Amino acid sequence: MDSIIQGIAIHALPVIFAITLHEAAHGYAAKHFGDFTAHNEGRISLNPIRHIDPVGTILVPLSLFIISKITMGTGFLFGWAKPVPVNFSNLRHPKRDMLWVAVAGPSANLLMAILWAIVIKLAIAVPESNLAKPAVLMGIAGIEINIILMVLNLLPLPPLDGGRMAVSLLPHRLAYQFLRLEPHGFVILLILMFSGILGTIIGPIIIWLKIMIVSILRLGKRHVR
Repeated sequence: MDSIIQGIAIHALPVIFAITLHEAAHGYAAKHFGDFTAHNEGRISLNPIRHIDPVGTILVPLSLFIISKITMGTGFLFGWAKPVPVNFSNLRHPKRDMLWVAVAGPSANLLMAILWAIVIKLAIAVPESNLAKPAVLMGIAGIEINIILMVLNLLPLPPLDGGRMAVSLLPHRLAYQFLRLEPHGFVILLILMFSGILGTIIGPIIIWLKIMIVSILRLGKRHVR
């Protein structure tokens, strides 16, 4: 039980910031390209409270984490925030700009993963500090959750960001047909996840990205696994 409580404390901030800043990035990109919907609703904010969804930001990640600890499994820890409202018709070039609005979220996760890696590097530089070990553990969690969310959201499945990117890049007729998958996207994602297919697809990519971040910042393998 103590290990579960400690794990929750370590993962809380990385999970909340990974999910909420992902959404805030979408809102900022939408504003940049002409849609002020998220701005007008106060959703372009670094304040997590504005983005937290009680189920997606707290209940689901918490449940998955506890289950993984109890079963000694290695399932994916993920969740979602309240979606940032974007009116794509307000964008200056709706179909083209949709791509950049969609890519903003995963890009924010990549940036946060790198920042958490820097936190680890700074922490291991001062091992005598009482904050060093918690900072390293939190940094590891931050890298993990951000890489998972980035890769997961890049899947070409609407309404995920990868699906929006595909719609932006496909010819109009194919894009319209592809969008018909959107009402079923979440169900398809759950089937892929519980069948193990999702892990087979994105697992190697997640591992490769973590290795790349560790290598670039020259973090020891004993710190990030």
